Amino acid sequence: MKDDYRTGVISVLACQLIWGFCPIYWQALEPIPSWIIILYRIVTMFIFSYIAARFRYSREGIWGPLRDRKVRTRYFTSGLILTINWSIYIWAMTSEHVIQAAIGYYIEPLVICAVGIIVFKEKLTKYNMTAMAFALVAIMIILMHFRQLPGVALGLAGTWAVYTAIKKTAKQPAIISLVYETMIYAVIALFAIIYIETKGIGGISMGVPDKYALMFLSGLVTLVPVALFSVAAPKVSLFIIGLAQYISPTITLLLGIFLFKEPIDRVQIIAFVIIWTGLCFFTYGEFVRHGRKQ
Repeated sequence: MKDDYRTGVISVLACQLIWGFCPIYWQALEPIPSWIIILYRIVTMFIFSYIAARFRYSREGIWGPLRDRKVRTRYFTSGLILTINWSIYIWAMTSEHVIQAAIGYYIEPLVICAVGIIVFKEKLTKYNMTAMAFALVAIMIILMHFRQLPGVALGLAGTWAVYTAIKKTAKQPAIISLVYETMIYAVIALFAIIYIETKGIGGISMGVPDKYALMFLSGLVTLVPVALFSVAAPKVSLFIIGLAQYISPTITLLLGIFLFKEPIDRVQIIAFVIIWTGLCFFTYGEFVRHGRKQ
């Protein structure tokens, strides 16, 4: 039991560290446009997911559940939402929006909490309410200052919240779920890749073979932290997982400021402080709830 717990903690920390440092990888792919990276990521994610699934499951074990129309509908829908989330993320990583992406991942647990309350009628605690109020205030400050919604942040948080809600009723193992969620979109992306490469407007024609070769690892870069998360989930409490999920956006934020030199002004800093204050309430509330369940 103790070894399982240690494995779970190490896995969830490794997962968050990889996610946090991923912006370095995505920016290393420049000058390849983000939309080309997205196409290759979808295809390679399906390939690596299927290879990983075959190590643990038979062909029938993988493809059998798809005979159920409800299973197909659920996973193809979640795959569409996941693809949108990935697309926003990669565009943000390659378009000098790393800091705004970090904001999105900070407010993500609060948006998921809101979805749980609205869709699944989960109980709203005073700590959740306080945390969401702080996040709303931060968003309003950004809105009034920049006179535009933080689209990347809200897009990332919103799509992941919807994806989480759909996955809440899913019963397939994580690796098989990824196969289902990428299979249809991988076929579409593959045809798109063939078209753009034959037209001379794809990654090959850009004359950056080292970057092109690196792009083929995009699926693996995505799969490894997901696999680590799947290892951790049954071995540690949701409280530990929830607490650890603030590691990756903090790393991403620091990378955006100090490595990628993205501009950050006083208003953005104030918004971050407000969000962090709300997250403190949220985390304390989860700590209290977790303690009561012990």
